[in-house]
Amino acid sequence: MVSALALAFYLAKTTETEEVFVPVLNIKRSELPLRGDNIFFLQKIHIPESLLIFRDEIDLHALHQAGQLTLILVDHHVLPKNDSALEETVAEVLDHRPIEQRHCPPCHISVELVGSCATLVTERILQGAPEILDRQTAALLHGTIILDCVNMDLKVGKATPKDSRYVEKLEALFPDLPKRNDIFDSLQKAKFDVSGLTTEQMLRKDQKTICRQGIKVAISAIYMDLEAFLQRSGLIADLHAFCQAHNCDVLVAMTIFFNIHNEPVRQLAIFCPHAALRMMICGVLECSHSPSLKLTPAPSTHPNLQAYLQGNTQVSRKKLLPLLQEALSAYSDSVKIPSGQPETEGVCREQADKDLDRAGSSLVPGLSQDEEEPPLPPTPMNSLVDECPLDQGLPKLSAEAIFEKCSQISLSQSTAASLSQK
Repeated sequence: MVSALALAFYLAKTTETEEVFVPVLNIKRSELPLRGDNIFFLQKIHIPESLLIFRDEIDLHALHQAGQLTLILVDHHVLPKNDSALEETVAEVLDHRPIEQRHCPPCHISVELVGSCATLVTERILQGAPEILDRQTAALLHGTIILDCVNMDLKVGKATPKDSRYVEKLEALFPDLPKRNDIFDSLQKAKFDVSGLTTEQMLRKDQKTICRQGIKVAISAIYMDLEAFLQRSGLIADLHAFCQAHNCDVLVAMTIFFNIHNEPVRQLAIFCPHAALRMMICGVLECSHSPSLKLTPAPSTHPNLQAYLQGNTQVSRKKLLPLLQEALSAYSDSVKIPSGQPETEGVCREQADKDLDRAGSSLVPGLSQDEEEPPLPPTPMNSLVDECPLDQGLPKLSAEAIFEKCSQISLSQSTAASLSQK
């Protein structure tokens, strides 16, 4: 949001034409309550919500048909399927994540793998027209970079030299900007505050979606302890309703919170009414060595839900996606489940064991591309969910270790399933 607001401000101040530059926030207005850090920050910087324009409040397609639309994509570069007709209007992409060439519009692309897209916007302003920068805009950019880069902590390694350089430049230009620790702590607290949110809102707050061969998986970040989440009143009914509303076959929740030592703790919950599909996904996650999640099953009395404690906190949702995609690919090769239809009993255990063996032997590093549908617009990069501060890279892939572990997991899964059916 800040990148769009600041870039539109810069263009409006520096372009000598009659064009109108409108920052469009790429969510519905009703979804703003899910972004607690955004609400807190905008209020702190004295920007009223009434001045903001959201995606559901402007008819971009009508403007396009009237020949009056040019788009600049900021902090993302993939248009959602419903907006694919707008691709020809995209004049520029300004992003800080690796480009998906298959889905990126053919236009001028400005991409640099820095910790925050706000760094690239700051660079453009200070190189293009530093005299227009006021304290309000500087404070927006300054706080966003600090949050994205986890307070510029060298141990975390999220901040690049360019991120650090432009934070220092902003602080030199406006010495009265808040202290880094103060702004980071307040924004971080606001980001992780889920008080007052319903289960459905929690799941939508930070959600990614993948789809392969007709099987759709939602992966949500939950900012609370898994045990407390599982004890929410009416949880299973809420999970069923969420999957039905979003046409999801599987819901994966990765919880993250901080212990008394201020260290991140991750936990996983896999909700899926289809036993074979659930077993397949759980088996792949359990036997993965690249990366190893170091999962320990956690107690769960809820049907259709498997819970885990995640020993390896370096594995973020971003690194979970390739494993989920490989599991879906292997599963879809042998089992076709109509969305929302429960499977027949008796297929589950034998078929899941076969699928698990196949999936274990097909795991490869890297992210497979979805063959069915382009990905949805990415949610803003979350420093403590998508890229863990403890991330030191992936362990080396050992085929022998994978095959051995898959065999062990397959045997244990088969035994457990047999006992549970009895």
